[in-house]
Amino acid sequence: MQSQDVAQRHAPASAGASGPVDVEQAEAVLVEHYPRLVRIAYLVLPPGLGRSRRVLTAHALAQRALPRGRGQRPAIPAQTAGREGDPGYAFLRERVLCAALEAARPRKGLPRLSQLPPLLPQVWGLRLFPRSGGADELTLDQRLSALSGPARAAYVLHGLEKLSDTEIRGLLTTAGVDDPGGALAAANGVPTQPALLSSPEFDPCLLQARPTDLMRRRQHTKAALAAAAALAVCGALVALPSGGWGPDGAAAPAYAGNPAAEAALDPARLVRVSPADWKSAARTDFSVWPARGPLTGDTGLLRRALAVWARPGATVRVSATPGTQTGGPAGPPQLLYAGQVDNARVVMFYDGLRIARYAEPVDGTQGAALDLARVDGASGAEASALVLGRADGNVRYLTAPWVRKAASRDLMKPDSAATPLRLTDGITAPLASPALQPGSCTSWTVLQLTDASGTRLATDLGELVPAHLTAGRPGSDGEASGADGLRAWAPFACSLQVERSAGVSSVNAWTFAGQPLPDGTGAAEWVCTRAETWRGDGTGALAQFRTPGGPVGAVVAKGTDARACGPRDPHVLAGVLWKSAAGHWYLLAAGDKDTASIQAGGGVTAAGQGQFLVARAKQGARASLKGALVDGTEISGLR
Repeated sequence: MQSQDVAQRHAPASAGASGPVDVEQAEAVLVEHYPRLVRIAYLVLPPGLGRSRRVLTAHALAQRALPRGRGQRPAIPAQTAGREGDPGYAFLRERVLCAALEAARPRKGLPRLSQLPPLLPQVWGLRLFPRSGGADELTLDQRLSALSGPARAAYVLHGLEKLSDTEIRGLLTTAGVDDPGGALAAANGVPTQPALLSSPEFDPCLLQARPTDLMRRRQHTKAALAAAAALAVCGALVALPSGGWGPDGAAAPAYAGNPAAEAALDPARLVRVSPADWKSAARTDFSVWPARGPLTGDTGLLRRALAVWARPGATVRVSATPGTQTGGPAGPPQLLYAGQVDNARVVMFYDGLRIARYAEPVDGTQGAALDLARVDGASGAEASALVLGRADGNVRYLTAPWVRKAASRDLMKPDSAATPLRLTDGITAPLASPALQPGSCTSWTVLQLTDASGTRLATDLGELVPAHLTAGRPGSDGEASGADGLRAWAPFACSLQVERSAGVSSVNAWTFAGQPLPDGTGAAEWVCTRAETWRGDGTGALAQFRTPGGPVGAVVAKGTDARACGPRDPHVLAGVLWKSAAGHWYLLAAGDKDTASIQAGGGVTAAGQGQFLVARAKQGARASLKGALVDGTEISGLR
């Protein structure tokens, strides 16, 4: 990044180029260079915001860069040649950069405006994010995520804006960066790739749109309307005047006198299973879990939990995994746990189809929470643990009575030993939760459980039930806790991030091909990870590609509600544009061992026999894939 030619070519112009700029002139510059300013903001903003919020925040920062008041004439510093010769552009770029760095800067007390979700622009009911790039773009994004905000800004100013080190130090100093030299040194550690910075992967003006969680949105709308109606009719919350918990806690006022519904809310009628019943039961599921915890005899707590489940009040935070009904129990549910977890009293129920978790603050303040998760058909590994609570980046689990030992392990370090976890009345000691980790992914802690049938792995994906991890060909997959399973998952653990809060019951990783690379550097690894959901639909299959020695894989194709790579159809076909060390671009495609031929069309036309296809291509080319199995069945590539 410290090329002498670049420094000379972009040396600052004379100080005489500085001066005031009219607001109308700045507005014209904003319209002309809007995509570039938004791209700068998007690249500098913290990756932990998530791609959708980064997009909206980047647009908001660019639009707020204009000075207020049409009569103002802001002073502009000395400018450089080319685009930099426009004082209006430099002024707006500086304001965008300052706002983006401010959003990335930790702050005690009240947050600044740039650190809050943008009021405008807003897109209701949709998630917007840039188009996905290839393996090179993903690698650069991961490297930028590891940098600090000032270092990212320095990298962008050099690679995208072509500024010299002197100019970059000046801009960072103006933006209030304490150590501009350190930020520049950190940015110098990442190879400069201007073409990648200009790619669609980092273009917040070229967007894809997907819906938000439709089921949860409808449920929250109905719950809000019901709560508003209840408040209008009753006129007050049922709570003690002192602010403590009333007989029904944070529940809304009763609106029905149905005897069956009232029986389901009677703590005396809760189903309680004996601690030894699971040993003689014909099945191993939640129905044989005993009631545990020191507060199973607290009738007041149990009554409040049941009442809130049946009719959550306006102050209750309600969440449900996709496809989960939020209504109260049809009959007396089974009590699984009642006790204190961290700073909350927690009660967990099972009604045969759902797990319900109620939590209220120990100090008696308002803020009860109700979480619901669908678990119909759960047995064995998928009924071995439940999330009791999350705090300070950690998670605690309640394990099944048949679990003998618990441990934690880093899924990204397959050769490291598991760390034993203390079990107290079935409750694990806290372990790091990957569902609570920031945007960068440097580790992925999973729960390892051992019982009489073997050892299995589960991971927290932000729901009540951890997802069961398996490995192997669909239909004959096994536990991921073995050496082969751990090695298969290690480079692709971070891809589990996309499955958070999606109602996932299990995720399988299958290495379906090892393709020799055309430059002779070894064989690339093709892996398909497939997430199954409790509701049956919404399954997601990801085709991932990893070059020899690469620390992580790159997602190159995705299928939603597709049978590919699943037990009903274990076959898969995917492709990727890949750049060799010599600078040549290729279309690489691979299918599983039953693939007889592959054809490519669109931007690349090629065909080949067997499970692999290699064809020369141009950068940015788009191709469609189709293939045939040895039995003549046609298959299409994941997109």
